[in-house]
Amino acid sequence: MPDGHVDDAAVLDALFAGSPQGLFVLDADRKVVRYNPSARGVHGLPVDDVVGHHVRDFAPGMESELDHLIDEVLTTGEPVRGRLLRGRSPSDPHRTLAAELSLFPLRDGPGVVGVVEDVTERQAAADRLAVLSTVHRTVGSTLDVQATADALVEALVPAFADAAAVDLLDDDPTGAAPPSGPLPTSVPLRRVAFAAPDSVEPSRRTGDSRPFPFPTPFTQALSDARERLVQVTPDDPWLETDPDGFALLGRKVHSMIVAPLTARDTVLGLLTLFRSRVDAFEEADLDVARQAAATAAVHLDNARSYRREHAVASALQRRLQPGVTPRLSAVETAHVYLPESAGGAWFDVIPLSGTRVALVVGDVAGHGIEAAATMGQLRVALRTLALQDLETDEVLTHLDEVAGQLTDSRVTHPYLATCAVTVYDPVSRGCVMMRAGHPAPILVDPDGSPIDVDVPLGPPLGAEGGAASAPAVTQLPPGCLIAHVTNGLLGSEGDGDGDTDAVHRLEHVLATPSRPLQELCDTVLYRMAPSRYDDAVLLLARTECLPPDRVADWTLPADASVVGTARRLVGQQLAAWDLAERAFTTEIIVSELVTNAILHGEGPVRLRLIHDGERLLAEVTDASSAGPHLRHARTGDEGGRGLYIVMRLSAHWGVRHGREDKTIWSEQRLGEETPEDVLAGMDVFDTAAV
Repeated sequence: MPDGHVDDAAVLDALFAGSPQGLFVLDADRKVVRYNPSARGVHGLPVDDVVGHHVRDFAPGMESELDHLIDEVLTTGEPVRGRLLRGRSPSDPHRTLAAELSLFPLRDGPGVVGVVEDVTERQAAADRLAVLSTVHRTVGSTLDVQATADALVEALVPAFADAAAVDLLDDDPTGAAPPSGPLPTSVPLRRVAFAAPDSVEPSRRTGDSRPFPFPTPFTQALSDARERLVQVTPDDPWLETDPDGFALLGRKVHSMIVAPLTARDTVLGLLTLFRSRVDAFEEADLDVARQAAATAAVHLDNARSYRREHAVASALQRRLQPGVTPRLSAVETAHVYLPESAGGAWFDVIPLSGTRVALVVGDVAGHGIEAAATMGQLRVALRTLALQDLETDEVLTHLDEVAGQLTDSRVTHPYLATCAVTVYDPVSRGCVMMRAGHPAPILVDPDGSPIDVDVPLGPPLGAEGGAASAPAVTQLPPGCLIAHVTNGLLGSEGDGDGDTDAVHRLEHVLATPSRPLQELCDTVLYRMAPSRYDDAVLLLARTECLPPDRVADWTLPADASVVGTARRLVGQQLAAWDLAERAFTTEIIVSELVTNAILHGEGPVRLRLIHDGERLLAEVTDASSAGPHLRHARTGDEGGRGLYIVMRLSAHWGVRHGREDKTIWSEQRLGEETPEDVLAGMDVFDTAAV
């Protein structure tokens, strides 16, 4: 052989003898002509078991794809490079082989040369990274425990395991967080999620809650909060702790991983992975399970914390709402209240003086405990302001001031809350409506037609530079419907006018105002189908009108001589109402109020009596805006006891300020007797009545 010349045959011999890659020469019948016996997959096989045999004999699980690739090379004459194939190893049937295959056509005749590189370990590492990437991408997209658990098992099956289960500790009924540290082995866990082929039956059904048998890998993982890789054989003694429950496990599963779901040193439950495929779990797989469990545990902890806070906020929100709405002569009411998002929606029905009523619906921006607490503060503040008998615009102005004081740098919304208020008077049938950033009340007349009233939209409560808008004033006939709603019912977000189409749909549903109100509320709920992610409130009120024969009204000159006249008018009217037994007490109250108006007020005096079922109201109005002051007279004083007497004889009393006058009113409960000690002491008072 000349110097510098390399024998091609020697090169091929060296290549086939020492190459770490698998080299195969196939003839036209796809049988092995020559191969590299040191290649993984065929290493250790006798030559007679390889040469002369069809290539399919060495590619279990890859046959169809391999035939397709060989056909492609033979047909096109072009090589195929770097195709990934998976199947069982010819030399080790219990091992899955991942191979990178390249095929080259022979130039001198039909046949191909195959170059096979065993990439099993490299591909397994890539597969593990892909599984973790899927876990990070899909788990924890919502603050829902069930959705998070479902996403976890779906990310792991079938890419990483043949079956996966998530078992979690049940929430504490008191709302307390789980205890830190490992869990007792006797603690019950609830099967929350399970994923597996249809042929695999779990040992416990989804929703089952019971302790795992002891001692088992499950209880051990709970006890020491450590993950463990378990190679399962049918004769494992721990399977005997539950022969029926673990029967299928012992027959079908050959390896499993039990990993505790731990967050902030607290065990929330277990992630269990099962394999029945050819390849058992390895130590490298244990790290994948550990990372997947750690990722999921953080999201499950967040979801459970959110659920606990949501439950607390919902309980607080419900507790801060009115209990049983009062039965009033002014309106009949019914409501729907759905605190789905634990936000700050609220409503109220507030009885006012003179048989009037205030209907209120509001919505605090944000969600959670803070929003619920803020809602409670605003509701109490509004009720307190309304009971001061202020004008409706004054109520909202002062409420906006309260909201401004509650607003601080922690509030991420441009305003604190929205609110709508309607005040209805069944005597005059007058209706005053105002709103601050909230949908307008919807009015429907007794025949079902919408009543168009323009209620100006004021800025939300707590908005910078906000100022109350002007009230809308109208009169309503008896039998009208007044509907107050939140945006959650209308399906709009933060729009003070609400969704126009939703408003029209609501008007259409309310077009039968004579139906029972609670039935109408339910129908609205079914038709509107409010979002489960926002609070929804509907407050319905059907207007009533106090009969004229239950109201007596007189205008008297501002002269001391009319006090006796006022007493006689009251006595005659009470006799007409069959309330003569109330004449003495009521005449004393009216005498004091009329005397006070004459001495300290201006202009003519208006006296009004209202018989409202079980209540008797007396009102005296004068043209002075100055409010009276309650004081205790000294023994030698000749006067100064009037309002004190009114207070003692009344169940309730107060002052209602108008824009140009004031009204002092007194309410007696007809079913209650006037205290005897008060009546017995009437003779010592220097009053106009005695």
